Amino acid sequence: MADLGFLGLDDNPDHPVIVTGYKATRARKLTPGDREANRVLAAARAPVEHGFGHLKTWRILTKLRTDPTRATDLLRALLVLTNLEVNR
Repeated sequence: MADLGFLGLDDNPDHPVIVTGYKATRARKLTPGDREANRVLAAARAPVEHGFGHLKTWRILTKLRTDPTRATDLLRALLVLTNLEVNR
């Protein structure tokens, strides 16, 4: 999932799918369905955004020097612990 500022992938089937919201323009206003889709996307992204915000505040990621696969597992564990602490 990505925010509305994401630019990138074309329609090549070899690339993964990126889910973005809908943008309104002067000529095209958002329909109620588009607005609801944006709300659902924002609700799904919010916990992850908050988790990374907490990790940045704690400055955990500044000195991370490890293999990216290990970093992924470490970040998942840290996000779980962060969410437990925030919800406590």
